[in-house]
Amino acid sequence: MAVEIVYETHSISDHNEAGIASGWLPGELSALGRELAAELGTRRRDDGLAAVFSSDLRRAVQTAEIAFAGSAVPLLRDRRLRECHYGDLDGMPVSMLEARRSLHIDDPWPGGQSYREVVEQTRDFLADLAAEWDGRKVLLIAHSANRWALQHLLEGIPLTELVDRPFSWRPGWTFHLPSGWTGPDRPA
Repeated sequence: MAVEIVYETHSISDHNEAGIASGWLPGELSALGRELAAELGTRRRDDGLAAVFSSDLRRAVQTAEIAFAGSAVPLLRDRRLRECHYGDLDGMPVSMLEARRSLHIDDPWPGGQSYREVVEQTRDFLADLAAEWDGRKVLLIAHSANRWALQHLLEGIPLTELVDRPFSWRPGWTFHLPSGWTGPDRPA
């Protein structure tokens, strides 16, 4: 058996529209983001989901609450699904973030964390998911760094390749988490 994971990014926030990298700032969905969250619910509501897990940051929580309003699917928040913490630079322009991402794969952002630390918190989340949700389908609503962590941990794509790829939205990514998964060996 396995856990089928459907990953979706949180909907568009005011910060996204303004070109701001939120990091651990809560963020609010924009009007368009709220519409897209409702569309996410239309797309996923009848997918046979056992649960929806979201980051505990406001923009992800809002996405889950709007998408699954009135649904019986449990909405669960998990801090381990947070975006990378840019520390002193939370709220920086996205252009600054894009120019510096590859420098922070292993070296934390000033006052924040590295992308490798996001991978480790995602690894911990996935190990719990494999132990507790085997044979079920779940939806994760999170952030770019979490998708990279999933691709790195479950597909073996090096972080060095992932952090510099341009973001291309699509209606979800699907991953399969094997039963009893505890993670691959910690890559260099």
